[in-house]
Amino acid sequence: MENIATDIELLYKKAEKYSKTSFELLQLNTIDKTSDVISSLSVVISISIIVAMFTLFINIGISLFIGKLLNDYAMGFFLVSGFYFIVAIIVFIFRKTLIKIPIDNLIVSKLLKDKIISED
Repeated sequence: MENIATDIELLYKKAEKYSKTSFELLQLNTIDKTSDVISSLSVVISISIIVAMFTLFINIGISLFIGKLLNDYAMGFFLVSGFYFIVAIIVFIFRKTLIKIPIDNLIVSKLLKDKIISED
């Protein structure tokens, strides 16, 4: 009878240790996935800011060039602004396919990606 009590106590301790280890593993996996998503999004945001700055200066140059050709600098800026207004309408119409779905797919793929841990 004492042997059964010892076995049950040993089983309880192993189950407790297993549950603590599983919880720690869950925490570490959550931290890993979260950091992976945040780092990926921060790279995308950084590149987007750089592209936005590049686009801003190119657009100023194009506006000035068109304005010089038309002998009216304001008209050059209005034409470039009109072009971007049309682009904004198109992006708004197709916002799910162009923006929402790719970002959702990026986040889901990062969250569901399995890391292979090599054991030595």
